[in-house]
Amino acid sequence: MTEAIKKVGAVTGSARGIGRAIAEKLAGEGVDIAILDVNEEGAQTTATEIAEKYGVRTWAKYLDVSDSATVNAVFKECETALGPVSILVNNAGVTRDGLFLRMKDDQWNTVIGIHLNGTAFCSRAAVRGMIKRRYGRIVNISSIVGLRGQAGQANYAAAKAGIIGFTKALAHETASRGITVNAIAPGYIATEMTAQLKQEVLEAIVKMIPMNKQGSVDDIANTVRFLVSDDASYITGVTLSVDGGMAM
Repeated sequence: MTEAIKKVGAVTGSARGIGRAIAEKLAGEGVDIAILDVNEEGAQTTATEIAEKYGVRTWAKYLDVSDSATVNAVFKECETALGPVSILVNNAGVTRDGLFLRMKDDQWNTVIGIHLNGTAFCSRAAVRGMIKRRYGRIVNISSIVGLRGQAGQANYAAAKAGIIGFTKALAHETASRGITVNAIAPGYIATEMTAQLKQEVLEAIVKMIPMNKQGSVDDIANTVRFLVSDDASYITGVTLSVDGGMAM
């Protein structure tokens, strides 16, 4: 990774799983990292371990990405602690699955609030400074479900599809200012969440994947590393599917 992006990265939902893998991958390239998560204790542990392992500065903070006022305050604190955010990865997410006709308002609003609103709120908080400095990298984590839908996940599909549209719109608005905005649509990635699936369900999922295996958190982290590097400086507004060919 070049000197141009050896700056400050903020990764939401990074106490564990895909978010932590992304934070570690960036830290391995010398990027100072803000670990932002609703799991405050987990965020602090992750930040401490990353700092010790990679020798970068880290900062951990509780963040509910669906609360715009809190987002603005946390990003100001982050700038004081580490410096201006030049790399933002919007990864925070939850699921509240259920058939749409039975879906409660709070199931809908929670998923939309964290995934779509959270992506927008964090991007808005970070992009102001990026525009002033005429440099920035934003990567939004969408999903294969945002591309093809999924029964029982109307809320999640709507949020993830919305992130793809938001990515394109923000890319249009910021391209002339040296900022790239891209999305990643992961397929089925081996995480603590997928590990809880019944074996027969997991086997059925794997059969639908052309590469006949789940992806790893490093597959997503490596894609983020590429998108924020100078090697991807002429790429903006795209959604990369990292799914073993599942969305073909």
